[in-house]
Amino acid sequence: MSEEIHVYPTPAELVSAAAEMMIGAIAEAVAARGHAMIALSGGTTPRGLYQALAEEPYRTRVPWDCVHLFWGDERMVPPEHAQSNFRMAKETLVDHVPIPAENVHRVRGEAPPEEAATKYAEALVGVFAGQPPRFDVVLLGLGTDGHTASLFPGADALGETKAPVATVFMPSLDGWRVTLTFPVLNAARRIIFLVSGVEKAAIVARVITSESPAKRLPATLVRPENGHVHWMLDAQAASLIQA
Repeated sequence: MSEEIHVYPTPAELVSAAAEMMIGAIAEAVAARGHAMIALSGGTTPRGLYQALAEEPYRTRVPWDCVHLFWGDERMVPPEHAQSNFRMAKETLVDHVPIPAENVHRVRGEAPPEEAATKYAEALVGVFAGQPPRFDVVLLGLGTDGHTASLFPGADALGETKAPVATVFMPSLDGWRVTLTFPVLNAARRIIFLVSGVEKAAIVARVITSESPAKRLPATLVRPENGHVHWMLDAQAASLIQA
């Protein structure tokens, strides 16, 4: 695993840099394999990235017909629900770019959790032609408790070593989620942690300076064996790790 930390003065500059990295990764994947497999995340900062990718100058630089979109996790809500990660990406990105509908692979949040997880795993098998999923880019956020995707401290899914998809119930959230697991995340060619805001500064510093993986900080378990981790931060999120 290689790891790089990129710090940008403002959230706007962070979004622009993330868009450039995404476009570069997509171009590299399409040139090498004819397609790009991308896992998106929810959250405020990714929203800005999706809006940027849907507009010029970025929109026409992406060969959208070669891109497949998945999601790192999803809440068990219908696709039109305000809390749906799919809805956010659809409204900010998918509806504004010429990506084929069959290339958009959402979690069926309106279904029972186990059924949704099974169907999502089947979609992975189909798109990756039965091979273990290896995403070209996985976009991740970071919670103030150290969680990423829906891999929360204390969740049984932290220990999953084979299944690509898991269900997670968090009593504190009073709800189910479906999430990609660490075997999938750690098979990715490129992981991008996209984090902004001073409220994330303490947890960013804890995760980045952690000497070893720890289940109490699930983000530290993201360690792709043959991939690259990019921490893309604005100045506020990076404020406690800068010299």
